[in-house]
Amino acid sequence: MRAENGSLTTSEAIRITLQRWRVPLGFIVTTLFLLFSRPSWLSLAIGAVISLCGIAIRAWAAGHVRKNAELAMSGPYAYTRNPLYFGSFLLVVGCAVSSLSWWLGLLLVGSFLAVYVPVMQAEAAHVRQLFPEDYARYAANVPLFIPRLTPYRSGQRRAFDHDLYLRHREYRALIGLAIVVAILMLKVATF
Repeated sequence: MRAENGSLTTSEAIRITLQRWRVPLGFIVTTLFLLFSRPSWLSLAIGAVISLCGIAIRAWAAGHVRKNAELAMSGPYAYTRNPLYFGSFLLVVGCAVSSLSWWLGLLLVGSFLAVYVPVMQAEAAHVRQLFPEDYARYAANVPLFIPRLTPYRSGQRRAFDHDLYLRHREYRALIGLAIVVAILMLKVATF
């Protein structure tokens, strides 16, 4: 909401700042994670499995979303309105598990939530403006973040579109995870 004089409210200003800084902050947190984590083979294996689940959800979502053109309600969007961010959250949780550091885990999960909860709220407001009638029904049935157990039956039937997956360049998340896992494997092998 805007202040009465038309200027940004404090919460809007914070939300906009977080949206702008989410990628640079991600690089800073990732660097701290890579420097200070002390994984074991077991923690790395468990964390990698959790992170791969997140990557799979992100890939699935990327093959269903047509940003700003259509309200995505098929595939993982039938379970959560934000499967890309939910997948990213699992990726972060997997990294936190692999780090074997409670303070790094808190930093990773805390920074993710601090940045992405306001981003999800801002995106919900944007999508609500684009698709007001469909979004109201959809939002009433599908949670913002934590997935529901059964899919929402919106009537929208879309199969996974491999071309969309490639267009959204979601494969970069898998490449990034592979690099992180390789670095952590080197740390386990050398410490």
